[in-house]
Amino acid sequence: MDALIKIVNLTVGYDKTPVLKGVNLEIFDNDFLGVIGPNGGGKTTLLKAILGLLKPFEGKIEFRNDIQGKKKPIGYLPQVRHIDRKFPITVFDVVKSGLMMLNGSKSSVSVKQRVNDLLNEMGIFEIKDKAIGELSGGQMQRVYLCRALISNPKILILDEPDTFVDNRFEGELYEKLRILNQDIAIILVSHDMGTIVKYVKTIACVNEKLHYHSSNQITQKDLDEYNCPIQIIKYGEVPHIFLKHHHK
Repeated sequence: MDALIKIVNLTVGYDKTPVLKGVNLEIFDNDFLGVIGPNGGGKTTLLKAILGLLKPFEGKIEFRNDIQGKKKPIGYLPQVRHIDRKFPITVFDVVKSGLMMLNGSKSSVSVKQRVNDLLNEMGIFEIKDKAIGELSGGQMQRVYLCRALISNPKILILDEPDTFVDNRFEGELYEKLRILNQDIAIILVSHDMGTIVKYVKTIACVNEKLHYHSSNQITQKDLDEYNCPIQIIKYGEVPHIFLKHHHK
């Protein structure tokens, strides 16, 4: 089976300063990869490289034929705090804008139906005509998840989707991702390891380098060996995670 995405010896960063060095990773159909690591360790940089927003200093990122040429674009859910709330656009048009990367055309009727179906599924159909700046954080996440899914992508990338999400929708979001993962691959960046280990299948620890863990069962010894400064503390059945002080 060919990988959807194959990353080979990738070094990438900003202004000639590398953030990630020598990264190797393969993403296959129905993978569910959780990406963890400290702030500044390179998690978002990795996503930007996959999305084509950063050009590698060294190495390469290869895509399988069926997601090349914008035939099946990658769905992307950005961090809410990086979204311009002042931009004058409605919820409906934000979701529809997810089709801009597709080659070919669709009828306005089918596009409208697809948008409405997604908004209904996320429970936000009644706000479809609201301006994006009027929404709560949880509503905003629902809207951008609809946008990420409207093109029926092969891969869905989420950058800390639990940020600014209300508790009720957080549970709904992860259950939705579990169902979506039956048909698409998912890459999920999160600090909430205690939650994501119930859903992801594999884990990547990112801190200048990337260490791949082939299951969601990860120990403190694994994290220490991967130079991933996260400490796991358990009280009863609820895992609590916090970052250690760290030096690269």
